[in-house]
Amino acid sequence: MNRQTQASQPGSAKGIARILILPGDGIGPEVAEQGVRVLEAAAKGAGIELEFEEGLLGGASIDAKGSPITDELIDRARAARAVFLGAVGGPKWDALPFAQRPERGLLRIRKELGLFANLRPATVFRALIGASTLRPEVVEGIDLLVVRELTGGLYFGEPRGDALVDGVRESRNTMVYNELEIARIARVAFDAALLRGKEVTHVHKANVLEVSQLWVTVVEEVAKDYPDVTLHHQLVDSMAMLLLREPRNYDVIVTGNLFGDILSDEAAMITGSLGMLPSASLGEGGVGLYEPVHGSAPDIAGEDAANPLAAILSAAMLLEHSLGAPEPAAKIRAAVEAVLNDGHRTVDLAGEFGLAAVGCAAMGDLVLQKLEQS
Repeated sequence: MNRQTQASQPGSAKGIARILILPGDGIGPEVAEQGVRVLEAAAKGAGIELEFEEGLLGGASIDAKGSPITDELIDRARAARAVFLGAVGGPKWDALPFAQRPERGLLRIRKELGLFANLRPATVFRALIGASTLRPEVVEGIDLLVVRELTGGLYFGEPRGDALVDGVRESRNTMVYNELEIARIARVAFDAALLRGKEVTHVHKANVLEVSQLWVTVVEEVAKDYPDVTLHHQLVDSMAMLLLREPRNYDVIVTGNLFGDILSDEAAMITGSLGMLPSASLGEGGVGLYEPVHGSAPDIAGEDAANPLAAILSAAMLLEHSLGAPEPAAKIRAAVEAVLNDGHRTVDLAGEFGLAAVGCAAMGDLVLQKLEQS
């Protein structure tokens, strides 16, 4: 890509903001391209100077370099203002040993960049209410944010791995959190709630897990610093049910890595399509990673059938969180909503409304047109 917008933003960080693009696998390159086009246009319109460079992650890196991620890519990511990711993974690499699969590259870059907080907004655009599997009166008005801890818990805890015990095969994973890890993710959730509906729901399994009992204690301690925010606690199994029954009742949901992985996907599907949901992974090092949540969808890769709106909305989150530019971010969201209101749908949504589908690139064009009009 190696393109630059040609203006500078007064009051922004000095110099050019370097954005590392990781197209990845499957439909990743297709949706990333549209996301970058919209990001570039919105930044230019706001007078923000960007420089793009490209790298390999996941299966693309395995094919080219023999590893899902390289040390050189980690160094480049650390030097960037933000990382913009398409998607990783696919059946092509499923036979590889676990430690060498594409997803390990994504886990490592999150860990190396200290990206401990994953933000997944789930908002229903009015034009897409009919796409949800839930009744319209249940779906309308959903606007929630899942804040998931990203670098601890079962996915990273030690000891882990396989063992042979008395001739019997075992595998083990360990759920470990300390109070500092819990407190920092809790603060992200409470800070977000201050700008939203001022309610935080902490999801846990404290009736059987000591780790969750520590979560309850620490989250309540953090809550004392946020007297204007109401805190609720909810067991994860009942939360999975309540998200389907009464999703409008929730503002900010905060939870650990495993529970957040599951609940954020559930929240995404409530809105009608995984192809609509963006995400941001943030940390203390200043570099954010932005990606759609839909995965690599290798069955439609290369067919111009992917929905790029999640990637485009991820670009809006990049502007907001890494570049401190909420106004162009809001313009991107408004452009997406305007395109949907005009009746345009990619194939994942067109069938729900009996409409002709537009392609991935055409949807990007439509969003750009609305953005330019604004």
